[in-house]
Amino acid sequence: MDVLSLSAFDLSLAAILLLMLAVTSFCIGLGLEKRLVISGIRMTLQLLLIGLVLQFLFANASFVLVFFLSICMLLIAGYEVWARQKRKLRGTAGYLISTGSMLVSSFTVTFLALTVMVGVDPWYTPQYAIPLLGMLLGNTMTGVALAADRLTTEMYSQRGMVEQRLLLGQNWQEASGDIRRDCMRTGMIPVINSMAAAGVVSLPGMMTGQILGGSSPLDAIKYQILIMFLIAAGTGFGVLTAIWLISRRLFDERQRLVLECLESPRQP
Repeated sequence: MDVLSLSAFDLSLAAILLLMLAVTSFCIGLGLEKRLVISGIRMTLQLLLIGLVLQFLFANASFVLVFFLSICMLLIAGYEVWARQKRKLRGTAGYLISTGSMLVSSFTVTFLALTVMVGVDPWYTPQYAIPLLGMLLGNTMTGVALAADRLTTEMYSQRGMVEQRLLLGQNWQEASGDIRRDCMRTGMIPVINSMAAAGVVSLPGMMTGQILGGSSPLDAIKYQILIMFLIAAGTGFGVLTAIWLISRRLFDERQRLVLECLESPRQP
């Protein structure tokens, strides 16, 4: 079955719903109307742009182009993680840690999936590589951002407790263990909830897209199961890596908590 094409009028009707929500936000004083409108415009422009890029990439598939686009996606994702933190690490450390943790996790898992599980030839075929990497980066970005933001916030708010444990002879891993474990759970909760609700409460996006595109529901389900496992693994390893690297940055070689490396949160 061919995919039904959407017209500009169809998209306009959907946009009207968003505008109605923005008006409602204004009327009841939520203060979200500006962010809703700007986010909607930004999302539309970004998707139109990436659509043109992918159309060119699919027609001119090459490793160099796929690699360049992948790096751009990674750098933007790293910035989004860094920007969402209230108390950022000073300098470029926070950005490098955010980007590095997703590089280690998402890129590794995507490469493994393309070469071993999916087995597409060549492995960098853009129709497979870019969507897989995009889904992994998007979910890993959310998990790392939540975990990193909570870690720096909790370390600052509970600095007295951590320093007391250090004075009692504990090393930095023991003194911050409870906080780090809670932050890891925070970063993993979204993907765990997604897996628990998949197929019962919600039909995940990739599966829905394949079914709308005419694929067999069973084939779509197989791909979705694969993607959910990959997302969980990528997010988990990304969160673990980010928490470890940030924690090491917060303690010096003499096992002292160093909060001077954190920026003060910006005033709203």
